[in-house]
Amino acid sequence: MTTATTAGAATGAATRADYCVIACAEAWRDNGEVLASPMGLIPSIGARLARRTFSPDLLLTNGEAFLVGPDGATEGWLPYHRHLTMVTGGKRHVMMGASQIDRFGNQNISCIGDWEQPARQLLGVRGAPVNTLNNPVSYWIPKHSSRVFVERVDMVSGVGYDRAAAAGPSATRYHRIPRVVTNLGVFDFETPDRSMRIASLHPGVTVEEVRAATGFDLGGIDAAERASTREPTPAELRLIREDLDPRATRLREVPA
Repeated sequence: MTTATTAGAATGAATRADYCVIACAEAWRDNGEVLASPMGLIPSIGARLARRTFSPDLLLTNGEAFLVGPDGATEGWLPYHRHLTMVTGGKRHVMMGASQIDRFGNQNISCIGDWEQPARQLLGVRGAPVNTLNNPVSYWIPKHSSRVFVERVDMVSGVGYDRAAAAGPSATRYHRIPRVVTNLGVFDFETPDRSMRIASLHPGVTVEEVRAATGFDLGGIDAAERASTREPTPAELRLIREDLDPRATRLREVPA
């Protein structure tokens, strides 16, 4: 990253990356005392911003055995059995990534192509089924494209609304996908059939651009013409640029 680019990220108008941080932070608004588990750079900045501003009760972890504050200082102990209790009781809100995601929020991080002979091996299913069935899960996708937003995922890792409903009450008790945040906008599932819709677009993004980058029909098109992702406040911009990400590493995920 050039010096000029870094300086530009520290001053002036909000960048696309700043809007993405805000959109990720908003996923944890009004969550109360739950464990925020962001996976990825911009979600991590967003979770720390939420904790510093409108969600002071959020719990943050270092990923091992401790609870930490927004500055990384240790605040408490989180033994593994307590962590699992939060995971399986709906007291955790994860923000994961997705190699593929479909209109009902089914997520794939396992493989591309046929299961018997995949064209590409990815991370594997890992903890995605447990996450999605036992606590709220949002998604962060830094590059919105039709390769990621597909009509049907090749392998279900994270469970979407249609499959959770088909499995019955035991699967739907804690299942919830509050939002999907991308470099183009924010998406949710607040539709009668729980299919994905546009909740807001980042400034400068058009509905046509989103349609071209999505492999299925999206709801919320009419509302999207008027809905723009919330602008960071001056105080939030200062926190992002001076305290939480002074080196502007967020621009590596979403370039200015």
